[in-house]
Amino acid sequence: MAIHTNTSAVYLCTNQELQVEAREEGFDFIFGTDVANNELSFLFESKFEPYQEYSRTDIKGIDLVLKLGDSFIRALEVKLTVIPDNTTANDRESDWGTELVIRPASTSYAALGIFDSIKPFRARLKEILEPTCSTIQHWDNTVEMLSKREEIIGCLNKIFTELKDYQKPFLLHPIWKTLGKSPIIDKGNAYDIFVWSDFAICRTFIDCASRERDVGKVTRLYRSTLRLARILYELTQTDKVNIHNIYTQMAFNLQTDKEFALNGKMTRRFMNHPRRYNPIMKLSSITNVIMNGGHKELSPERRFDQSLYYTAQELFKDDA
Repeated sequence: MAIHTNTSAVYLCTNQELQVEAREEGFDFIFGTDVANNELSFLFESKFEPYQEYSRTDIKGIDLVLKLGDSFIRALEVKLTVIPDNTTANDRESDWGTELVIRPASTSYAALGIFDSIKPFRARLKEILEPTCSTIQHWDNTVEMLSKREEIIGCLNKIFTELKDYQKPFLLHPIWKTLGKSPIIDKGNAYDIFVWSDFAICRTFIDCASRERDVGKVTRLYRSTLRLARILYELTQTDKVNIHNIYTQMAFNLQTDKEFALNGKMTRRFMNHPRRYNPIMKLSSITNVIMNGGHKELSPERRFDQSLYYTAQELFKDDA
């Protein structure tokens, strides 16, 4: 078992101005309980059962479910990424960022979690969404959806402003830092963890979609915005929604295996904290995580460029 520390996480949440702000929070807050970890159940790739009541189809599993006895506490996604990514590696170190790839299951779970938190305000939610969403004839029609861009984003902005106090931790985002684009981990500033709230992760695609101009098509970012609006709206009308149908019908000729991706130049604006480029944990701290000979089980994928990097550099040392 890993050794417990008092290390805090960098929590990313939204404020009254719809900006994503960063603050440090302990893991009692992140996990939603002050019960000792050894009393909790950490269930990987498991379904968060309380959200199933909102969907007519199986919502399947999320990366991590926290339970205390029979009580469900948190539904959490996990994304481990490296800093810097290719788009920021040549920038000054304080401008380094990390790529974040989000899958459809992440946004659907975020939508269900948001509704679960703000369900007591269902009437207000309906009041905000209905004037716009009730007039939509075909949610999968590109022309109609493009014509509704400002209205739909405006509705979501109003929800996120009025109900910001009901956001909760959703995405655990550990990072590791390398020496530029090399695979060598920075020994002094190796690891850290950011945690996105469900509101904050949704602000990434809503904000980026709102900045798109004259695109002429529904992009991945705007598609995520539309799917979120539709799920919230339909849950104000009925007790359940068909998550599967919403995601398959609203594909907009885009591949459905990936929801969207944000490169480092995009994520650094949201992850606005010095621990992004100056992680607080040293390389040696990994021995508190991988224990009892666990390192012997590591079997990294072999890639030709990686093998060349470690074994053939001497062949090119005389190259101009």
